[in-house]
Amino acid sequence: MKGKQQSDRLTMQQKATDGVIGIFDENAQRHDKEVYNTSIVTMARLEKEFPMLKFRYRSELSKQEINEALQKIDKSLGQTLFVSNARIKPDGGIIEVKDDYDNWRVVVVSEAKYQGKDIENIRLGKLVGKNNDQVLMAAGNAIERAHKNICEIANFMLTEPYFPYILFLEGSNFLTQNITIIRLDGSTYTIAYDDGTLNRLDRLTAANYGMPINTNLCENKFVSANGLTIMLQAASIYTQGNSEHWKAEDMIEIMLDVARTSLRMIGKDLFHQLTK
Repeated sequence: MKGKQQSDRLTMQQKATDGVIGIFDENAQRHDKEVYNTSIVTMARLEKEFPMLKFRYRSELSKQEINEALQKIDKSLGQTLFVSNARIKPDGGIIEVKDDYDNWRVVVVSEAKYQGKDIENIRLGKLVGKNNDQVLMAAGNAIERAHKNICEIANFMLTEPYFPYILFLEGSNFLTQNITIIRLDGSTYTIAYDDGTLNRLDRLTAANYGMPINTNLCENKFVSANGLTIMLQAASIYTQGNSEHWKAEDMIEIMLDVARTSLRMIGKDLFHQLTK
């Protein structure tokens, strides 16, 4: 209930301010909280752009619901559930739209991952490592947990021709270009984006089949191999690629772009509402 109240409050605040300034202040919690806030603003923008459609936001999706979606495809699927209340909670939650048949269809799912504080540490002249004698901290593997939620949403949307999952990345483990940092004493240090001890982008591109990042991949791709047609559900992976933090408005525009693609893909099931 607390999350729902906060969602309603943020939506009302967005409509009142007609922008993001009223929500995103200097005291807002960082990356994962920002993607939640941007989801609420994105839904408000969608409600304004498509007033004939009904949208809803939810913060989580139960494993039971995912299994039920799989069972509708084939009874052999979705049979295993060890924890009755198991669920996933993407950072930005899930935005859905009600179609002409009273079914809720996913429009946007967003996740935020921050990993790598090397830029901040170097600026402050802070050494890291077990003995505090290293400039760079070798990247961990926590980011790989992002694949779990992607796989679960993919299972839930296995019958859909689109996959509106967005992964927003930030931090020194996701650089796409070299970065030169100026220390407090005026000296400089350059982080190479292709340093294998730091960069973790290659561990995430498994979720988009090695297709380009910073690209809307919402519409599923169909490929032919060995006489079979295979549907690919690719996550849309976005990274700043440099030392800058994500700007709220940039995240919202990406979410809206993916949401519009989702609505276009299910347009035939929204026809009666859109033509009222």
